[in-house]
Amino acid sequence: MSLFHLILVAIIQGVTEFLPVSSSGHLILLPGLTGIADQGLAIDVAVHVGTLGAVVLYFRNDVKQALSGLPYAFRGQLDRPEARFALGLIVATIPTVIAGALLYATGLEQALRSVAVIGWAMLGFGLLLYWVDQKGYQTKRAADWGLRDAVIMGLWQVLALIPGTSRSGITITGARQLGYTREDGARIAMLMSIPTILASGVLLSADVIHQADAQLAKDGMIAAVFAFVSALLALSLMMRLLRSVSFTPYVIYRVILGVVLLAIAYS
Repeated sequence: MSLFHLILVAIIQGVTEFLPVSSSGHLILLPGLTGIADQGLAIDVAVHVGTLGAVVLYFRNDVKQALSGLPYAFRGQLDRPEARFALGLIVATIPTVIAGALLYATGLEQALRSVAVIGWAMLGFGLLLYWVDQKGYQTKRAADWGLRDAVIMGLWQVLALIPGTSRSGITITGARQLGYTREDGARIAMLMSIPTILASGVLLSADVIHQADAQLAKDGMIAAVFAFVSALLALSLMMRLLRSVSFTPYVIYRVILGVVLLAIAYS
């Protein structure tokens, strides 16, 4: 792959992974609409590693809390808030892991990678985010997150397996529907991405290992670094803006892109 192609893929993944605009949808559209060759699974894994590093660094205090709570959660000591938090992240990930494995095993994942599907998901789930964000009450904080809400948000996250939905967007929608503030809902959604990205990375890595060579490893490192930097910048910007701005700018972008994609798909 050319350096330009690597950087382009990495920046698209980094910027769109945590903004509610769908990273998978944009990466699928890149080769389909531009004629550029698909980047392949190895680079997909690399850019996911980069974005994983960004979210872990940005929310490092929350990550430390979750890691410290794991031993207590495994021992059933759920009276400790860090244990409940760690268990919540695990529980919220299970539905997506099961559904993702089924889609991957049956080949349905490939059937969903069409411009029409991405267009409808971009438009429909974007409007849903707007409606829930505008109508939702804002009383819950991240400290209120329990197992019930973890299960509900985990089920919302399953919808992100449809390209164009946006993992961050749909989990934020679920959080706002449950009554979390914009900032805390986004924070929970971002933390939920950590075990989800890890799980998808492990799944994809199984198909990548036999392809490994020196050049591919070098390309992967470059892609991971650029994805890390762009994801960290995008995440920092979004979390700052949420203190004063709603999700409406992202919804407008989704609606415009969705309409354009549907026009292309049905023309």
